[in-house]
Amino acid sequence: MKLTEEMLIAVLMGGPGAEREVSIASGRSVLKALEAKGYRVEAVDVVDTEPKLPGGTDLAFNVIHGTFGEDGKLQSYLEALGIRYTGAGVKSSEVAFDKNLSKKCFLDYEVPTPGSETVDCRNGAKLPEMAVPFVVKPPREGSSVGIRVVKEVSESMAAMKHAAKFSSDLLVEEFVEGRELTVGVLNGEVFPVVEIAPPEGEWYDMETKYPWLSGKEVGSQYTCPADLTPEETAIVQAAAKKAHDALGIEVYSRVDVLLNSFSNPYVLEANTIPGMTETSLLPMGAAEAGYSFGDLCVKIAEISLAARP
Repeated sequence: MKLTEEMLIAVLMGGPGAEREVSIASGRSVLKALEAKGYRVEAVDVVDTEPKLPGGTDLAFNVIHGTFGEDGKLQSYLEALGIRYTGAGVKSSEVAFDKNLSKKCFLDYEVPTPGSETVDCRNGAKLPEMAVPFVVKPPREGSSVGIRVVKEVSESMAAMKHAAKFSSDLLVEEFVEGRELTVGVLNGEVFPVVEIAPPEGEWYDMETKYPWLSGKEVGSQYTCPADLTPEETAIVQAAAKKAHDALGIEVYSRVDVLLNSFSNPYVLEANTIPGMTETSLLPMGAAEAGYSFGDLCVKIAEISLAARP
């Protein structure tokens, strides 16, 4: 199916998860961009798991980050209604969103990624076998929700207990010292690399990603294209593309990669519904590749419709 200006595009934003406010910001940006391009659009503030879409909706433009929007559940709901939607499908969304499932997939397809173990905390938080330093992650949360970096043994149990508030099957990864990078992939095209620099002495968490949410004056700084050698750029882009393909992600994603001092890449995760404000990282990489924000939104819609005729 081809995208036309007569079609009604419902922009789904908000959601019931922890990233609701970020999603609303993304949704408003997408809505404004598509309107400026001449398309019929309507905002849908999703507050539960059975959102009501406008009658005659031809395409649901999904910008719900994290829980429900990014885990395959909204995709399954829309498919049951017979409504086409943007981005990854049910299965690829589920696998990419679950850090334990995506880790297994990375290992199966030989995607470079930090060593890890899964810790069963169903009967209470417990320590991993892995020695410090490590990173503990609830497997089904986005935007670094619940994540703790543990560098001292004395910090271990508190970090596990914190993460266990969000999930009982925690992913514990080896801590990799390296440059924080992210790479957008759109329909097979790999965008220029973006480098992320959190404020000195801090790491890339919810507060440094979105300082406006917590009232902080200074957040992370971003450079695109990242100051890498051509060889390093190619290595990071190849790792991102391999991760995207290994997970079977349709349409687009943004893949987070660490690059250590030996120029070895380590894929952390792939985001199937990345931030979509004009200053977000996927649009930043897309802009460097020659796409305006409006062009990027239209391209995502076009490719999604073509993928679901």
